[in-house]
Amino acid sequence: MKNLNLLLFTLLFSSMVMAQQYDVAILNGRVMDPETMYDNIANVGVKDGRIAIITKDNITGKETIDATGLVVAPGFIDGHQHCIETYAYRLMVRDGRTTIMDLEVGASGPNVDAFYKDREGKSPVNFGISVAHEFARATVLDGFTEWKHYNTPDGFVSRAQAQGWSKTRPTLEQGNQILANIDEGLRQGALGIGSTVGYMREGVSSREIFELQKLGGKYGRYIAMHFRNTPGNDVQEVSGIQEMLANAAALGSPAIACHFNNPGYNMVHELLVRMREKGNNVWGEVYPYNAGSTTLNAMFLEPEIWVDALGYKYEETLKDVETGEFYTVESRKEMLKKEPTRPIIVYKMPEEAIVDWLKMKGVAIGSDGMPIIPDDGLEWDTPYEDFPNTHPRFAGSFAKVLRLARENNIPLMQAVSMTSYNYAKPLGEMGLKSMQVRGRMQEGMVADITMFDPETVTDHATYAKGTLPSTGIPHVIVNGIIVMRDSEPLKRFDAGQPIRFEVQGKGKFEPLTIEGWTQKFYAVPEDFSGTSGLDCCDFGQEGHEH
Repeated sequence: MKNLNLLLFTLLFSSMVMAQQYDVAILNGRVMDPETMYDNIANVGVKDGRIAIITKDNITGKETIDATGLVVAPGFIDGHQHCIETYAYRLMVRDGRTTIMDLEVGASGPNVDAFYKDREGKSPVNFGISVAHEFARATVLDGFTEWKHYNTPDGFVSRAQAQGWSKTRPTLEQGNQILANIDEGLRQGALGIGSTVGYMREGVSSREIFELQKLGGKYGRYIAMHFRNTPGNDVQEVSGIQEMLANAAALGSPAIACHFNNPGYNMVHELLVRMREKGNNVWGEVYPYNAGSTTLNAMFLEPEIWVDALGYKYEETLKDVETGEFYTVESRKEMLKKEPTRPIIVYKMPEEAIVDWLKMKGVAIGSDGMPIIPDDGLEWDTPYEDFPNTHPRFAGSFAKVLRLARENNIPLMQAVSMTSYNYAKPLGEMGLKSMQVRGRMQEGMVADITMFDPETVTDHATYAKGTLPSTGIPHVIVNGIIVMRDSEPLKRFDAGQPIRFEVQGKGKFEPLTIEGWTQKFYAVPEDFSGTSGLDCCDFGQEGHEH
């Protein structure tokens, strides 16, 4: 009798669980989880913002989505989106993105908290930020303090006004000010350090980069680097990444190779894989386009570098975003006088290389979507066709990955991993709790979910019109809230959550000194093992510009 009662209780409890009404019931979809390699037709119940159940049993919900014929995947994570603004959100959701973060550039250190407060309760997707190396240098070396957006768009203003951030070697005092600025951003909860050292060339010493990574390591956080010599040739690119990776190995600090889809990418990928095999938390990202985008006055586009050293021709590689016309040496020179930070498209790789990138294991997708310039008057509901043009990676990166995977017989699980798990996993291993519960389709995980049709998902954004929305991604859920149904984004600004670390009461930076060092020849200090770091810092000759 006792066993019979136990059996009846078990059956009753099981039926009660199955009869529970979930907030959202996703029915009959192909559920794919990159971490466990689960791939099966199942029902998903969402409750209180979490994935409560994945089952083949019948479930019901307050809201129901019929996912027949659709893949039910972890929400797409874009760790490299420079436009975290209201007008961009619809295109992000149409491309399946549930989290967008600006990890390469970031916000000025003292404004990290302002970045988060400015967007909280105003976004249908999750958002996060690095602290910006470039903006710390612009503050200290150019006196620039007028931050408005608190992320990349500010760089279009600071870059137009002065070039000290790019060309000047700071004094020791200035170097300490730069590090203190970055330390404040880390204290305020920035995800890590973003460095655009590839735009600075000789303006930044090897010592400065090392000290940046050491400071980030004290917090256990990454440096996300547009690494030195990028863009360059296959030797220069690999040398640039080796600087960052050598520091990461020496310091035991995390590191991200931003958009390494350039010459030498196979070597860069092998370095990343082998370092991970040895326990280093280093990873990289690519975007699925053979052209990049930047501002016309980028240092590496100067004729002596782009034309003379790298062998490119402006007439074949530098295209104006707005007009679609290629530049010449003379037309670039004239435009620099009028609009130095004018957005351009930069062709630098063969089209066939893209498929090769999508086959690389452990690589994440980061769109490197550029801010739309100008953005005056752009709102949530501005028609897509009325947007000024921008690089198509802004709107179509993730759908393009899925389309190319379909067209080139790349396993779908590989593509799903690249769009979600491959960014969540290393950030989670870094100690970022919000990424330990995202990028996965598992019970108990946060319900950031993207549903797409593997047979029809397609990008439509082109170089001629980069703001056309992707199709074949009908439903998106963020933190358990439906933010897109039947391909129609919903204005649910209560859905997105900040992705950040907790604010700390005190920073970890201690000013560096030059005690025991000569002016020109730098001897090895007696204590160079130090967990507290070197007691010296070669930031370069005082006030010297290259």
